Amino acid sequence: MTEAVDQGHVNVSTNEAGIATIEFGHPLSNSLPGKILQKLAETITSLGKDDSVAVIILKSAGERAFCAGASFDELISINDLETGRIFFSGFANVINACRKCPKLIIGRVQGKAVGGGVGVASAVDYCYATKFADVKLSELAVGIGPFVVGPAVERKLGRSAMSQLAINATEWRSANWAKENGLYAEIFESAQAMDEQIDVLANKLAKSNPEAMRLLKQIFWEGSENWDELLKERAAMSGELVLSEFTVNAINAFKKK
Repeated sequence: MTEAVDQGHVNVSTNEAGIATIEFGHPLSNSLPGKILQKLAETITSLGKDDSVAVIILKSAGERAFCAGASFDELISINDLETGRIFFSGFANVINACRKCPKLIIGRVQGKAVGGGVGVASAVDYCYATKFADVKLSELAVGIGPFVVGPAVERKLGRSAMSQLAINATEWRSANWAKENGLYAEIFESAQAMDEQIDVLANKLAKSNPEAMRLLKQIFWEGSENWDELLKERAAMSGELVLSEFTVNAINAFKKK
């Protein structure tokens, strides 16, 4: 378990136009252990305060998996309420970092997104995806629920679509379904075609009025002002459920598939 938890990366690069690109990655389908979640939240927050940064692109490494969500190796190692709360707060911190960042964030989803990965895609301000970027909220299938990511997903997809994902937790929904329900702005045949359009949009935004973009983002996120506390409460829910015998057995069974 320790090896998987300690793996992964968060890299940042910023070009002369002020476009900052954050890339996260993990060998297990870009799953997110606590250390990567913390680094990701810290990086987004730091770039938001950097006057040389005009716009942020958030992406993951590899070709077919955007993000597999929570690290199962870390989930199964949780043995007390506080550890569980801290782990799930990692997702809360990433979502809140995106929400409070004064810079617009463009998401790049090149492949499948599961659980927390859907939450990350929902937390950006404008999201592009390839036709391979199917989505699934698998939490109920392993004995918990999409409590922490739920507000971000519901904000983008609406309660009806979010509840469909949350209830039918083993079924993939297509990238086109996600686009029709508001998660993705546009779907592309290839990552190359997507990257070309991301480059076009990012360069347009880099030349836009930063104060206007900051104020627009405030408006876009109106109604989320209580999320610091709300997501803490949701993290505690998940942290408690992950300790149950039902969830431990479900996660172990899921890992064997």
